[in-house]
Amino acid sequence: MVDRLANSEANTRRINIVENCFGAAGQPLTIPGRVLIGEGVLTKLCRKKPKARQFFLFNDILVYGNIVIQKKKYNKQHIIPLENVTIDSIKDEGDLRNGWLIKTPTKSFAVYAATATEKSEWMNHINKCVTDLLSKSGKTPSNEHAAVWVPDSEATVCMRCQKAKFTPVNRRHHCRKCGFVVCGPCSEKRFLLPSQSSKPVRICDFCYDLLSTGDMASCQPTRWTFVSKQHIRIINQHYLKKTMKTEKC
Repeated sequence: MVDRLANSEANTRRINIVENCFGAAGQPLTIPGRVLIGEGVLTKLCRKKPKARQFFLFNDILVYGNIVIQKKKYNKQHIIPLENVTIDSIKDEGDLRNGWLIKTPTKSFAVYAATATEKSEWMNHINKCVTDLLSKSGKTPSNEHAAVWVPDSEATVCMRCQKAKFTPVNRRHHCRKCGFVVCGPCSEKRFLLPSQSSKPVRICDFCYDLLSTGDMASCQPTRWTFVSKQHIRIINQHYLKKTMKTEKC
């Protein structure tokens, strides 16, 4: 079905419309064999707060951007190659429902659909596109993914030293390896993470010590913990649980 659509006029026209909506600042999206599978508005959990973003699923890439004028104009285009994507469902919690994680080696984040049906359709289509791509290329699914950043609002104190309180002066920082919200003194070091940047990036002292000793397996961005005496309300705690005793970043 996808192969038949690839050369259709309707598909070309739809992709051209998406290109025009992003304007000159967006990257060209029309290439031979590319098919626009679907599109829709999803709520992306950003660092500061959840925000609506327009998403476009193609048979080889996932594109999203900020909504300026619905169905007419978008900006800040992001393009994610699907062969690097893995997804995991997120348990519903409070107002955050129908969500899943989109994980890649360079960036990972949570998104939420308006309904459970919409979530299921998105996840099924993404999984099928990824499976088809890997099948054609002969590649294996990526086992490496960037940390899902803990939202700023979930940490009032540093998640490492659990002492430094965040204020307008004492700013929050994120470890690029584990995704924790940390204070400046706990994240002064830099380390080269080739999948994320060509330059050394900020990481917390805990991850730095593990990476420096070559203990990469113990420093995986797969678990979050609690802060101080109060448990953080974790949106994907079913996936990222950990105890302080066996803490891994």
